[in-house]
Amino acid sequence: MLSLRTLTRSAPRVARGLTNTAIKTATRPSLLQAAFPASRLQCASAFSTSSIRAKSAAPESDAELVEKLASEIQMEEEMKEHEELPTSVKDYMENGPFEILDTPGQEEVVLTRSFGDEKIRVSFSIADLNAYDPDADEFQDRAMSDEDPNIDPADPSELDPENPSDAEGESQGFPARVNIIVEKKGKGALAIETVAEDGMIVIDNVYYYADAAHAYAKTTEAVHQRQDMYVGPPYGNLDEDLQVLMERYLDERGINQALAIFVPDYIDMKEQKEYLRWLKNVKGFVEA
Repeated sequence: MLSLRTLTRSAPRVARGLTNTAIKTATRPSLLQAAFPASRLQCASAFSTSSIRAKSAAPESDAELVEKLASEIQMEEEMKEHEELPTSVKDYMENGPFEILDTPGQEEVVLTRSFGDEKIRVSFSIADLNAYDPDADEFQDRAMSDEDPNIDPADPSELDPENPSDAEGESQGFPARVNIIVEKKGKGALAIETVAEDGMIVIDNVYYYADAAHAYAKTTEAVHQRQDMYVGPPYGNLDEDLQVLMERYLDERGINQALAIFVPDYIDMKEQKEYLRWLKNVKGFVEA
């Protein structure tokens, strides 16, 4: 579930350019001033003095920026004090089968576990939250309703009859990509692309690599090497029974509803931590 401050920060900011334009216009020299050498000499002298002053003291805008950053930091820390760890996150961290690897300052979170002779790696990123646009989803829902003669666009409750919270204005979850690698020593690996949304793990693609290293490829060269490989058909083209069995395959390995609920909530929580870290880093840099 998206937190209120995450939604607030994602709102567009209004540009402030009028003041800067007025200042630039007021300080532009006139044609008469440019005609007199003495005026040019005075301008040069003033410029030199300003340069020396700029080196000896930080601009006023720096102090204002630091003050604003401090205000944001204080607000975030006060809100953090009154927030509890989401139940889904707490329960999964205590009872989930995966070990969580969360490096401060990094967008990606990695979960690992062993399952028999398999090594399983699950990864997701807070970048999905930063890129999420709830307005785009609402626009798409309304566009689809326009094409359906049985839906009245004027009635919000009919936009998604299976999701009554849409009509009540409640914030919705967001789709989070979850990448899974199941590796067997000497047997290659399966790379499975999924999306966690609305408490479900939805499979997008299933790839097989004879060399497990290709499943972990991140460098440009490694990715280029696997481009010409046949790794599987479009997942949607598979027999429905096969798709159901593939979902069961993941479920037995702990990639299930509990994980689908945990991932978006953990992303939201981590994004708040990284945002606060970013505020402090920027403030420290400007003050230095």
